[in-house]
Amino acid sequence: MPLPQKKRWESMAKGLVLGALFTSFLLLLYSYAVPPLHAGLASTTPEASEPCSPDPTEPEAVTPANGSVGGCQPRRDIVFMKTHKTGSSTLLNILFRFGQKHGLKFAFPNGRNDFDYPAYFARSLVQDYRPGACFNIICNHMRFHYDEVRGLVQPNATFITVLRDPARLFESSFHYFGSVVPLTWKLSGRDKLAEFLQDPDRYYDPSGYNAHYLRNLLFFDLGYDSGLDPGSPRVQEHILEVERRFHLVLLQEYFDESLVLLKDLLCWELEDVLYFKLNARRDSPVPRLSGELYRRATAWNMLDARLYRHFNASFWRKVEAFGRERMAREVAALRQANERMRRICIDGGRAVDAAAIQDSAMQPWQPLGTKSILGYNLKKSIGQRHAQLCRRMLTPEIQYLMDLGVNLWITKLWKLIRDFLRW
Repeated sequence: MPLPQKKRWESMAKGLVLGALFTSFLLLLYSYAVPPLHAGLASTTPEASEPCSPDPTEPEAVTPANGSVGGCQPRRDIVFMKTHKTGSSTLLNILFRFGQKHGLKFAFPNGRNDFDYPAYFARSLVQDYRPGACFNIICNHMRFHYDEVRGLVQPNATFITVLRDPARLFESSFHYFGSVVPLTWKLSGRDKLAEFLQDPDRYYDPSGYNAHYLRNLLFFDLGYDSGLDPGSPRVQEHILEVERRFHLVLLQEYFDESLVLLKDLLCWELEDVLYFKLNARRDSPVPRLSGELYRRATAWNMLDARLYRHFNASFWRKVEAFGRERMAREVAALRQANERMRRICIDGGRAVDAAAIQDSAMQPWQPLGTKSILGYNLKKSIGQRHAQLCRRMLTPEIQYLMDLGVNLWITKLWKLIRDFLRW
């Protein structure tokens, strides 16, 4: 028997009240989990500024006797400044595998899969940190703070990062993070990105929640003011500072060439830089940026554009120094080896939609409101020689972090809430 009209309205009203209270609770929880955008630059105390000093009681990670390449010793102390939407998850997997293979010590976040981003990095955020502690590899998302990072690694540590064409990065970031930037909720057209670029100031507030995702994200991730006037002399000063601090800046558009340069810099072997493309987005039904929209996106992200142009030029100078013919040979070898691993490891030989992934351990983290990130199915029968490598190469970031023993209680709780609400 249907409810009387009055009771039906009372039931609906109670549901709305409970829903509002629950939503408020979730927002409070998320506000706790995500620090405020404009958190100040992390302060350094005398204790915090103490440089790392290896503990003599800790055994050193041993490099196998055949681990040297061409007479040089593989480098194991690495800081990877993981930028957003640049193919950095693929590079993260490479570093996870290398560190796990050689028993290296990672500086991992505590509770989440990032170092309280978008707040500045502070070494106190590292899981099990103690003053003077040394780590081999730092590679999770952070807002870069050079002095804080520098104090966690040996003086000869290698610093690397990766950049991407700013217009393409903006397009990817907009589609991935747009739903968590409140001002974009006013966008109503089919092509929201094009609508945004027609009048960005209408949908962008530099002090708004999560606004950093939608303008000069590279500059922001590297620790600088993403709202600087592009004509300010500080922009070039910051770019030159990045050049001084980082031994290699990789380019997402030339990922294979970048890995060849990285392999040479770190004195690694070919197997160390094999990869499958992780965290890739399904092709959008809306056409990619082109023509006027591409120019608008570039102009909107002019700080990143200046940064990218500088390091694009320096990248090709490194390629010239490495040797064009040698580069072509090594890129071909890398692609051939990757293709071989694809045939060995991947069921069906390609990435698939989230709904088609059979093993939850292979399910990548998805943006709010959509399942647009592709993943892989591991072949059922893989020879013993390659079984472990295949699984590690295909494991998404969150699951790999858990395999490495990282405490991800906030990330897990947020996933449970999202799964319950089907976000």
